[in-house]
Amino acid sequence: MLEKNNAKMIQEIKDVILSSRKKVAYEVNNTMLKAYWHVGRIIVENEQNGNIKAEYGKQVLKELSKELRKTLGSGFSVSNLQYMRRFYLEYPKQQTLSVKLSWSHYCELLSIENIDKRNFYEKECINSNWSVRELKRQLETSLFERLLLSEGKKNKEKVYELAKIGQTLNTPLDVLKEPYVFEFLGVKENKPILEKDLEQKLVKHIEDFLLELGKGFMFVGT
Repeated sequence: MLEKNNAKMIQEIKDVILSSRKKVAYEVNNTMLKAYWHVGRIIVENEQNGNIKAEYGKQVLKELSKELRKTLGSGFSVSNLQYMRRFYLEYPKQQTLSVKLSWSHYCELLSIENIDKRNFYEKECINSNWSVRELKRQLETSLFERLLLSEGKKNKEKVYELAKIGQTLNTPLDVLKEPYVFEFLGVKENKPILEKDLEQKLVKHIEDFLLELGKGFMFVGT
């Protein structure tokens, strides 16, 4: 009886600590994003909203980085300050930032020039709970471009819809309507394939397959 009570007590303590750690991590991330946004704002405003020569701006960042690193550490390199500057320029309304994304997520997203493409990956990161590693994987495999190259006007419209609002599933059948691209299977587009052959290829690459599908899927062996 005593061991049972101890097990219950230990689990309750674990739950409290893990919940607190999660809350702290959430608050730290939220505070960091706001701080970096404000750093970007200060830089841009002191550039008269970009109305200074590019070379002078680079020199200012070098001097700023040198001084900040003396007291605040290596996190304020010139490249990081450039990211913070662009962070503010690309997200001028602070309330549009998502606390579900880390600073590392935003640094990856800021490297994407095309707005529709960036919005697509941003929404998918939020809705599918992508890690930074998964975001990089999807970027490296050109998911956005591959979906756009898929045949059919409706498919292209769906991609741009995802870029604006993300993935929305209103009914169970909606999960079957999403366009999936199985590049890792070696299956050529528009090439007929038997269901048995597709199943064998999917089993061999089940992890990549589930990553393509996104959230809400699991593999149950037969």
